[in-house]
Formats: sequence, C-alpha cells, structure tokens
Amino acid sequence: MNERSLRELLGAVQAGNVSVEAALATFKDFPYNDLGFAKIDHHREVRQGFPEVIYCAGKTTEQIVSIFRELAEKSTGNLLATRAKRQVYEAVVAKVAGAEYHDLARVIVLRRGEQRRLGSILVVSAGTSDLPVAEEAAITAEVMGNRVERLYDTGVAGIHRLLSQRDKLRAARVVIVVAGMEGALASVVGGLVDKPVIAVPTSVGYGANFGGLAALLAMLNSCASGVGVVNIDNGFGAGYLASSINRLGEAET
Repeated sequence: MNERSLRELLGAVQAGNVSVEAALATFKDFPYNDLGFAKIDHHREVRQGFPEVIYCAGKTTEQIVSIFRELAEKSTGNLLATRAKRQVYEAVVAKVAGAEYHDLARVIVLRRGEQRRLGSILVVSAGTSDLPVAEEAAITAEVMGNRVERLYDTGVAGIHRLLSQRDKLRAARVVIVVAGMEGALASVVGGLVDKPVIAVPTSVGYGANFGGLAALLAMLNSCASGVGVVNIDNGFGAGYLASSINRLGEAET
C-alpha cells in the first residue's frame, strides 16, 4: 500500500463507498505482518515510497518465496529481491507470476503498471568485470522509477573512452561510478561533472586490492568534491541512494 492507494481508501470510506469493516480488513497486517522468521514491513512503501527489498543471501528458498508472496499480495509497487540465485527465482516465479530474473545483476524483479520516469541516472563502470555490481545499481534505479543510462568499460587505463562521452555525463542528474582495482574512476568523474557522484568500490582486483578495500579507501580519499561512497559491491545501495536524490530534484522542478 502506497500513499496514493491509502488516500483513495480513506476517501472511499469517507464517501461511504467502502465500509469501516472492509477498511479494517485492509489494515489488518498494517504496518507489518509477522511470518515467524520475518516481520514484513508493509508500512515502508508509505514511509519511504518503495516496498521492502528482499536481500536473499543467507535466507532459505522457502523463506524468500514466502516473503516475496506476502509483499506481492499486500503492496502495489514494483518489487525487488537482490543477491538471488537462479534456482531461487524459479521457485519464486512458480508462486508469483510475472517475476523476472536478471542473471548478471542477480536480482528478481516484479514490475507492476506504468510508472513515471524521473530524470536520468547514469551508471558508469570502469571495466567489464564490474558489470554485475553496475547492473545491480542500474536495475535498482530503474525499478524505483528512474530513467537509467549505462556507460560501461570506461576505466582510467583508456581515459579517452570516458572523455568521448562527456555529453552523457553532463546530461545526468546523478552519476553512479562503479570501479574496482584502484578505484580512480570516481575521482575522474567527480572532477568532470557538477552533479552528485555515488562511488561504488568493487572487489575486482589482484591481491593488494584486498577484496575492494583499496578501491574503497581511494574513493573515500577522493580529492574531487561531491563524491559520496557506498560499501564494497553495494550496487543496490547506490541505486537506491541515486533514486532518493533524483526524487528530490524532481520535486524541485
């Protein structure tokens, strides 16, 4: 249930078109429903504008299917499950028709109805090895109602590939930069644009990369202004944050 549907329900009660008992039945599991192993936050769509997102890692297939079905039945917006294996998706789609799987990003998506597309978010990746994290960010932002463009394999080892796309960099409202190795791409992009840059360090790299720690520290120490950093491999967090920033910009226009 989102704010719009909540207003419609209350208006119908006020107009006498929906009984108080029927409205109470709708609110039965509001703001959350306890499944025993999980408390599903149905209030989140009203509070934050998007339903609770399922982080699949560490959960059993049965738990994920139960959570996904509960959200599908009780919410009206798009749904997203991250870090999901294909076999988990196959179990979900058997119970929730219309669910889609994105192999590279490892996400399950349920799209429902047409949504307004907010201003453009550009996802930039340093190398092809960074694409799983970049796609997680891109699909997260798309599912949350944003227009997303992609600019991939434009790392600093061939900086001309990035510089030839400056028009795309300037046109974006928010830029997500995904890079492993030494993570230098975020500073370069931060020095080229006047938009918020969300840097995502990835665990791509040789031994001294320390599983993404080198890229994380480099991004945190960026000398470019306007660069914020999320956790290692956290494409979802970057896509969500970019969408939140984008909605603020949309409200101002």
